[in-house]
Amino acid sequence: FLFELGQLRLLKNSGFRLIGINNPHSVGDHSLRAAQIGYILAKMEKYPNPMEICSMLVFHEIGECRIGDINKVENRYLTANEEEAVKQQIEALREIGKDLFELWKRAEDRNSTAGMLVKDADMLEHSLSAKEYTERGYPAAQNWIDNSAKALKTTSGKKLMETLQQSSSNEWWQGLKKFNKY
Repeated sequence: FLFELGQLRLLKNSGFRLIGINNPHSVGDHSLRAAQIGYILAKMEKYPNPMEICSMLVFHEIGECRIGDINKVENRYLTANEEEAVKQQIEALREIGKDLFELWKRAEDRNSTAGMLVKDADMLEHSLSAKEYTERGYPAAQNWIDNSAKALKTTSGKKLMETLQQSSSNEWWQGLKKFNKY
């Protein structure tokens, strides 16, 4: 199972290939930053257990090890049973597998507070990636930002989206470079 999880590092985000990005970030890259965003978002929303949201996001894409990253266009035509893939992935892990399945299942529940935080963090991560891609010459990536902005549920997620839209992905390092005097 641990070797299988390594496949997430190799699996590229298929949605960004639609706009001509030949080597988009991996699903593993996405999961890491989504988990980091989820922790911050949960703290902002005063969710009682932000580590739970982080854990849900770390494991929310594990089914993609077996079914691949199916983007929204492909999803119109393909049917994949991600839940069955996840069940089969973790069945040998017994109690740990049951815990992982519960995390995965809760991440899929968009009606719970935890599920909304997970989905908002997921969309915010895709939007951050899209912002980086638009600034690197892929203006069609703006579509991810626009669609996510409409779909966010949490107050803090909407606030982070507003900040993202008004920011440059390069602002964080501006002014940090120092030149030595000779």
